[in-house]
Amino acid sequence: MRVLIHIDNLEKWRAALTKRLPEADIVTSSDPEEHRRHADYLAVWKPPSWLFENQPGLKGIVNLGAGVDALLATPKLPENVPIVKLRDAGMAPPMADYVLYGVLHFQRDFDRYLGDESEQRWQPREIVEKSDWPVGVLGLGAIGSQVAKRLAESGFPVHGWSRNPKSLKNVTCHHGEVGLEDILKQVRTLVTLLPDTPRTRGLIDAERLALLPRGATLINPGRGALVDETALVEALGNSEQEGHLRGALLDVFETEPLPEDSPLWRHPRVRLTPHMSAPTPFEAAADQVVEAIHSWEAGETLATVDRRSGY
Repeated sequence: MRVLIHIDNLEKWRAALTKRLPEADIVTSSDPEEHRRHADYLAVWKPPSWLFENQPGLKGIVNLGAGVDALLATPKLPENVPIVKLRDAGMAPPMADYVLYGVLHFQRDFDRYLGDESEQRWQPREIVEKSDWPVGVLGLGAIGSQVAKRLAESGFPVHGWSRNPKSLKNVTCHHGEVGLEDILKQVRTLVTLLPDTPRTRGLIDAERLALLPRGATLINPGRGALVDETALVEALGNSEQEGHLRGALLDVFETEPLPEDSPLWRHPRVRLTPHMSAPTPFEAAADQVVEAIHSWEAGETLATVDRRSGY
């Protein structure tokens, strides 16, 4: 059995899978071409198209992350090979921490206190009660549902949205186009945790940003393509005048790294982080790769990526 890896830290991954799969030949995309041929399984993140050349006997592909948009867009991706992606793998707790921090950043006026500090202005503000700060979470998958749960446990009214009906304890769930409009009209912070698919790209555009209450805030730790960055900058206003939105906390972007000429770098109402909200825990990820390969080898049926829906 041959397993071919493509990701950063190739040797770390080779060592981890060699330890876990001693019966397998573990090769990497940096090995000579003759060593990469005829792999049984691929474990990859954003692979180049040439990686799929001379791979006529592939049995399965493990996507080394939760987002499969880059993999599905890769030319020469075999049509009939099953794909599995990493499940939560321990990413939900740090993601929930990040989002809770972001919500508190705006609810407790830390964004405004930063401005006061720069102006040497001493101006305590009245605290808005959590019960008066509804939060919307778009995307109620393995990670989004845990984020919504954490926010609800922290005392915020939480509204969740998904394409299809879902039910979560202490979360008001919405679905479909009507549900999306409903949730946008009533939340003070919107959190985007949807996958990157043809149906979600640019979902948060100028029209939908305008549906948010004036002074609302946006947190995007999901996928950069979900938010129209030009429309967001317009909605935020400028250094002279606040726009329809009060502020944004952004961890993901349409282009990464964020280009030096992006106005988001310099916008006074934007806080940026470099796609660090929920890094994949390495050991848990390696365990999931091995689990998937063992299941395929045993002839078991796995929950695979639906290529038409994009997740």
